[in-house]
Amino acid sequence: MKTNEVVMALGALAQESRLAVFRLLVKRGPAGFTPGVMAEKLDIPGPTLSFHLKELQNAGLVDMRRESRFLYYSARFDRMKDLVGFLTDQCCSQADEACDADCMPVATPARRRRA
Repeated sequence: MKTNEVVMALGALAQESRLAVFRLLVKRGPAGFTPGVMAEKLDIPGPTLSFHLKELQNAGLVDMRRESRFLYYSARFDRMKDLVGFLTDQCCSQADEACDADCMPVATPARRRRA
């Protein structure tokens, strides 16, 4: 993921309603929700929800598909994983030891010279 894409994605998620929409879609999985269901579940007016969905789409975090006359929105799990991967890339790379069981240091710590 490129830095500008990460900034867009984080910017889109840095708003309470959009974060709530995205988290709801993540919970739902690939099936997604229609805007009507999301508006009801999150108590967000339709036009406001539409604006937030557009912002999440522009950031590449949400997909929309049409089934008959209904629109379904779902989280883009590939982009979500890319975003988390970007944020955790090189985890502990400058540490002397692992900071987490899933994160091993990459760099070899510098040795101190004896005086």
